Amino acid sequence: LTLVLLFQVENVKLLDRVSPRRSRVGTLYLTATHTIFVENEAGVRNETWVLHSLVCSLEKQAATSSGYPLLIHCKNFQVLHFAIPREQECQDVHLSLQRLSQPESYEELYCFSYKPNVDDEERQNEWDFMNLKADYSRMGLPNAHWKLSPANRNYKVSDTYPADLFVPESATPPVIVGSSKFRSRGRFPTLSYYSKENHAAICRSSQPLSGFSARCLEDEQMLEAILRSNPCSDFMYVVDTRPKLNAIANRAAGKGYENEDNYSNIKFQFIGIENIHVMRNSQQKMLEVCELRSPSMSDFLEGLESSGWLKHIKAVLDAGIFITKAVAEEGVSVLVHCSDGWDRTAQVCSVACVLLDPYYRTLQGLMVLIEKDWISFGHKFSHRCNHLVGDPKEVSPVIDQFLECVWQLMEQFPCAFEFNERFLITIHSHIYSCQYGNFIGNNQRERIQLGTHSLWSYLWTNRTDYINPLYRPDHSQTQGLLRPSTAPYCFKFWRGLYNRFDQGIHPRQSVEDYLRTIQEETQQLEDPGGRLHWWIHHQQPLSAKSTRQQRPHPPAPGLEPDVHLQPLQQQRPRVGDCRLELSFTPQ
Repeated sequence: LTLVLLFQVENVKLLDRVSPRRSRVGTLYLTATHTIFVENEAGVRNETWVLHSLVCSLEKQAATSSGYPLLIHCKNFQVLHFAIPREQECQDVHLSLQRLSQPESYEELYCFSYKPNVDDEERQNEWDFMNLKADYSRMGLPNAHWKLSPANRNYKVSDTYPADLFVPESATPPVIVGSSKFRSRGRFPTLSYYSKENHAAICRSSQPLSGFSARCLEDEQMLEAILRSNPCSDFMYVVDTRPKLNAIANRAAGKGYENEDNYSNIKFQFIGIENIHVMRNSQQKMLEVCELRSPSMSDFLEGLESSGWLKHIKAVLDAGIFITKAVAEEGVSVLVHCSDGWDRTAQVCSVACVLLDPYYRTLQGLMVLIEKDWISFGHKFSHRCNHLVGDPKEVSPVIDQFLECVWQLMEQFPCAFEFNERFLITIHSHIYSCQYGNFIGNNQRERIQLGTHSLWSYLWTNRTDYINPLYRPDHSQTQGLLRPSTAPYCFKFWRGLYNRFDQGIHPRQSVEDYLRTIQEETQQLEDPGGRLHWWIHHQQPLSAKSTRQQRPHPPAPGLEPDVHLQPLQQQRPRVGDCRLELSFTPQ
């Protein structure tokens, strides 16, 4: 709290970007973890809570007739525009938020002060909920071709890899260690996904340290072992997800890509996904278009096209489709890498898994996939998501792009996914909120022994909120492989994520919520005891019915733009207290 220069400011205006006439006046509170705006309206306590860990940028603007403007951009795409009465108050709030939103150590993050009412045993059970070994077992591993290797126990071969890794049965410890020394950051080729139907595998690694002519016998033996682990194919693909020019430039730094002359029976393929800097700039341009107050149709479409965002989403999907076809249709194993193997590689491998395997299109399956291909394999969440103050050039929306790829697939295959859009948005919000420990740190080694809570357990407990009413398990299973189109007209702008807090621009009725209501009522009518309940419910006035139908796009729990807080036992809520009932305030 020593970072807070001002705890309370009266007569602050919260301006509405879309409808200025809907601006509200209230009191602004600053706590150690949240900024809270409480509207001054008799009889109703409307509150807007913002986690400081979600604050992306702050901007003081020139004074206006409404006061001294302070613009807050958040990582979940919420934009708050306050007008503070006095200049010194605005200065104090700005400086306080700068300090509070830029922690320098992991211990300052919200997940370490977030204390729901669970004991240590329950907290440990939250983490035990996720079992990656069960997923590998589901794939049929270990088997005669693949084994669980102890080589990286205690992270002694690669400190950014998980401790448990599957490698070809014929890969000896000297081959593993030798290959790791020839790969950037020691990230040697290892298994990501295995198809027990045809023995084809998706493996991942970082780029080789080949330069212009260097080679490594152990690395060549490792790829030969991967090839031999698939008895149904006499070659394998090596997919470099970078543009070819970028890969060639890396050769000058002693890195690069595999020389087909040195590796037997490989077919090399460049994909061409741009680097983290291009993606960061692209998303920023796209968000600037989203924040236009009253854009014309041409302004919006031209701005979206100019940002290149959907072009990049298409590139990631195209890469996933290439790997999917190689595995499912050709029966060929694939090795995927980019530079270090934790950004584009994670995107492409996980998109391919969603296309290949119906399990990853379920609630539990998507959580397992993110845990496996992103968290355990060392995607640098703290750097990419700007959890701690650091180099802004390390920030990039890599995980955003994966979640959007899944959403684009859901738009093309609405019956093939067990989860709904709200599930993706909730995951996105908590990746950046730092409320849970899953995404803290840059690799598995850094997360060991963190006394935090798990998002996966929370999502599973509340899974009924995230069920897609259109999901048909039989359809998803029989369809199996998804074959999406990546024609330009198949891509959509994800309004539900990027403009989720601009309530005035969303449809007045959500088809998904309407279908869910019909399902619930049908189930009640099929139950003789439920018919009376249904009849009583429909005798209530409209205002007493569920606000879910009135608010089409409710934000993620705990990260609300507008919530009406009802503390249990009629107590004033404490920041971090999970014993809150959240009901969305109708517009």
